[in-house]
Amino acid sequence: MTDQLHPARARLVGAKRVVVKIGSALLKSEARDPFAHFAAEIMGLSRAGVEVVVVSSGAIALGLPALKLAARPTDLPTLQAAAAAGQSRLMGRWAQAFSWFSTDVAQVLLTHDDLKDRRRWKNARQSLLVLLERGVVPIVNENDTVSTAEIKVGDNDTLAAAVCGLTDADAVVLLTSAPGLYSKDPTVDPDAVRVPVVEQLTDDVRRLAGGASTHGTGGMITKLEAAAIARRHGAQTVIAPGAVTGILSAVFRGDDVGTVVAASPADKVTERRRWIGTLKARGTITVDAGAVTALQKNASLLFAGVRSVDGDFDAGDVVAIVDAAGKAIAKGLVAVDADSARRVMGMKSADARAVMADLPDELVHRDELTMTA
Repeated sequence: MTDQLHPARARLVGAKRVVVKIGSALLKSEARDPFAHFAAEIMGLSRAGVEVVVVSSGAIALGLPALKLAARPTDLPTLQAAAAAGQSRLMGRWAQAFSWFSTDVAQVLLTHDDLKDRRRWKNARQSLLVLLERGVVPIVNENDTVSTAEIKVGDNDTLAAAVCGLTDADAVVLLTSAPGLYSKDPTVDPDAVRVPVVEQLTDDVRRLAGGASTHGTGGMITKLEAAAIARRHGAQTVIAPGAVTGILSAVFRGDDVGTVVAASPADKVTERRRWIGTLKARGTITVDAGAVTALQKNASLLFAGVRSVDGDFDAGDVVAIVDAAGKAIAKGLVAVDADSARRVMGMKSADARAVMADLPDELVHRDELTMTA
């Protein structure tokens, strides 16, 4: 009975569209065909009326044999080459796995630039929605072949949260080798227990997360940061053990598995602000306590409240806004470039315009800003 479940678990029972991210380590199993296994799990959800978008790791790993490499390279050109060689193999494995269920798949490759540009964001959204409507399973990955540090989304946890926003999904499931978030490091502390539900992503919760995994680019901290993005879409995040048979069915039955980062429709912000929240910051603006208070009251960021400007960004880029302690407060589309911001930071508007005549009224307008804390 859903009324006996934790409210966060109960909301999962009613999910109609979900994003499932499958980590690299889970696709390297030698005990079984991992692609066939996860295709069966996903089709179980589909038969229950749940639409599923898959965010799949594995392209680089599958491309290594073609380049006659035994280990993941560290230089960008070889990584890109491995991704190019592995993408077709990755899609071939997924296509074969879903063919047993007479279901087609579609490859969707994204970069941060696709998410940054509003028109491209909308085009990607429409393509994904049409695929779901037609019963095709989208297999999403970052376009590693052309991605550089400047245009990378980052890791597939973050990509899954961004795809959640693109598709208005109800939940994001991050399948990993870990059983969930723990109260302590379970590898060294026998008293460590799994945290079943996270109500708020506080600093204390973030401190529970360890470093990156040995198999992929993400770790528990990236999963919590992805959950923070998903919350802005009003979507719950589940960090769950992908090696457990029937894990997806268990999650959406409301079973006590993994860790749920709770969210509700009330957490959902406007589509434009959700879009801003998915973007990668090009710089950092540190503000004073008065500016923090003003931002929390839905005010714009004025030049007077700025204490420092870091990074090299242009007008229209996304910047992270942090307090004096470095804590993330918001993200927003900045109205001027970094050099201009440095010239007038800390000044009142009248004084700033004496330095730069064409200066806008705000550094970041409240309609171009989304809170992160």
